[in-house]
Amino acid sequence: MGFFKDFKSFLLKGDIVNLATAVVIGGAFNKIVGSAVADVIMPIVGVLSGGTDFTQKFIALDGNDYENLAAAKEAGAAIITYGNLIQAIINFIIVGLFIFLVLKAYEKSKKKEEEAPAAPAGPTQEELLTEIRDLLKK
Repeated sequence: MGFFKDFKSFLLKGDIVNLATAVVIGGAFNKIVGSAVADVIMPIVGVLSGGTDFTQKFIALDGNDYENLAAAKEAGAAIITYGNLIQAIINFIIVGLFIFLVLKAYEKSKKKEEEAPAAPAGPTQEELLTEIRDLLKK
C-alpha cells in the first residue's frame, strides 16, 4: 500500500500538475499553430512563390521523373520530401513567433503589476513601542 500512496503523492505534487497542464495546453497550442500555418500562412506563401505547394516538393532518388508525390509513392520510389522540411521550418518559425509574443505580453503585464505603487508603510512595531515609551515618559 505504501507504493501506491507514494505514487499518488508524487503525481499530485504541484510541479507535476503544472507540467501536465503545460503539456495539454502545448498540444492544443500546436493544433492552433498548425491550422494557422496550413490554412493562413502557407496559402500566402504559395501565392508569393507562384502557387507552389511545398508539401508536394520532392526528389526521386531512383532517377525517374514522377508527375507528383503520390505517383512516386505509388511506384515505391525512394524519395526525399524536402518540401516537408520547408513546411516544418516555417512551422518552427511561426511557433517561435507566437511564443515570443505571448511571453512578451506576459512580461509587460507583470511589469505593470510591479510598477503599481506600494501602499504607504505604516510605522513598524518598534516605532510604535518607542512612541508609547516616549508618551509614558511625559
